[in-house]
Order: sequence, then C-alpha cells, then structure tokens
Amino acid sequence: MLSVPASRPNVYTGSPIDRVSGQRDDEDFVAAALASPEALFIPVWRNQSLMKGVAEGAPEAVLLSAEAVQAVRMAGGPWALLGLWEGRPVFAVDCSSAEDPLPLLPEGFGSFSEIRGVAGLLPAGEASMLAHARGLLHWRNRHRFCGVCGGECAPRSAGNAMACTQCGTQHFPRTDPAVIMLVVRGDKALLGHSTRFPNTTMYSTLAGFVEPGESLEEAVRREVLEETGVHVGRAWYHSSQPWPFPASIMLGFHAEGLSDDITIDPDELRDARWFSREELRNPSGFSLPRPDSIARRLIEDWLEAP
Repeated sequence: MLSVPASRPNVYTGSPIDRVSGQRDDEDFVAAALASPEALFIPVWRNQSLMKGVAEGAPEAVLLSAEAVQAVRMAGGPWALLGLWEGRPVFAVDCSSAEDPLPLLPEGFGSFSEIRGVAGLLPAGEASMLAHARGLLHWRNRHRFCGVCGGECAPRSAGNAMACTQCGTQHFPRTDPAVIMLVVRGDKALLGHSTRFPNTTMYSTLAGFVEPGESLEEAVRREVLEETGVHVGRAWYHSSQPWPFPASIMLGFHAEGLSDDITIDPDELRDARWFSREELRNPSGFSLPRPDSIARRLIEDWLEAP
C-alpha cells in the first residue's frame, strides 16, 4: 500500500550533460575543450550561481562563452570539466576571490543568487547543471589539503579529483547519503517541526544521515525512532534527489508506522504530529516544505495515491 511511485522527476535531476568520465584524464582532450570557442562556463561565486530573471520570477541559468569568461578565469579560482552538452564542453569556474564579479562580466548578464530559492522555476536540466557546478567546486575549495598526511593537493581528472603532492593519495568528491521519509500509519502521516526551522511554521518529513555499516532501511527506522519514538516497520523506496548543499543526496522513502505515541528528541525537533490527509491537503496554521524539495514530493505523491 505504501509503495507509491514517483509522479515526476525531482528538482536537480535530469542533467543534459554527458559527464565524459572516461576522458577526464586525457590531457589533450581537456586542453582542446578548454581552448574551444564553443566551450561554456558555469560561474560560481561564494556558492551562488549566475542567473537572470530571478526578480521577475522567471529565472534562467547564465552560461558564459569562452570569450565572456576570460576575466573571471583570470581571477585564478578552481575550475572543473563537467562534461559535454550537445557536443559543447561545459566547465564550472569559481570566481569567489573577486569581491564583486559582476563588473568583470559583460553588462546585463544577470546576477549571482542562491539556486535553492528558485530551483523549481528553472527550465528543465538547468537546476541540475547549476547544482553540479556548485557541489563540485564546494568540494574542491574544501579539500585543498590531504586528509592522510596534511600535504597540499593538486587537481587531477580535469578538476574532478585531487591528488596529494606529498604522499600521492587520490581524493574524490564525496556525496553523503541521507534518508528522508514520510512515515504513514493508517490515514495519517508523521511530520516534524525541526529546531532548524525557528522562524517558520513548516512541518516536514523526517530525515537523517546514513551511518557506517547501516542499510538505508535501517537508517529510516533508527532516525524515526530517535527523533520521535515512533517504531517503523517496512520502508519503500520512492526516489532520490541530489542535494549538494553542500554534499548530500536525499534518498526518499515511504515508511510504515507501527506505533502512535510520539516522544520527540528536543535537540532535533520542536514538535512532531500525525496529520490527516485533509489537514495536509488544506494546511491551516502550518506550512509544508518548499515545492522543489523531495519532502514535498513524498507528501504530495502519498496524498494522490489511492
């Protein structure tokens, strides 16, 4: 009954980029891609992305041409090959060292904004590309030194890996798996008001990181029990959503609640409640998660299920 299929792709999925992972170590290929007049560049400034139309509610990603990006690349920030889009090389380039990068760009090229506020409004595929660039460059900026010996790391594989210049250890981008689940018991669903939501009335699905040596289903049961005291039986996979803010992937589940009583962990939650379908269809006195989140998708798909 709880095996609810995903009704549509989640935001940040559906990238049109071919990641060409087999060619990242081909120095001639990468050099030619960098030098190509057809190359496109996704600039990232202090974890913000270049877009236009944000104020008008019709955001679009701005990808820079090889000519337009020259001033930004001269700032010396990290860059990485993301792949090919319709045969054109696409790179991410960090311009965070510039106090204000807009004067370096041609006039009218938009502004830098946080993509999470508008991701659901971006054209298909663009949110995925911007998130890819943001996540990879965030990792690059925070892995400049080796975790084994402390030596300085240098980029490899066109910016998709780092290698220690002292001990030679290779480091690769990491993605931290986190389970996110809508717990259902009968005709009611369990939502919590997190301590991270102090200034909102939002109630959302429960979530937590997967621990070492733990299956996804075990993580679902443990997190729900720890945060609310509710016991969970079966868990059904729904869908996933990249969440590079900074480095996670959300693994969505619907789960079977086995008990009613709630005992919250005050370090994690301010409140948790069972909500009926009617209450979730017509929220009053509380709000649901933002439309671009997998949390909202889990709720909506359950409400639409027979």
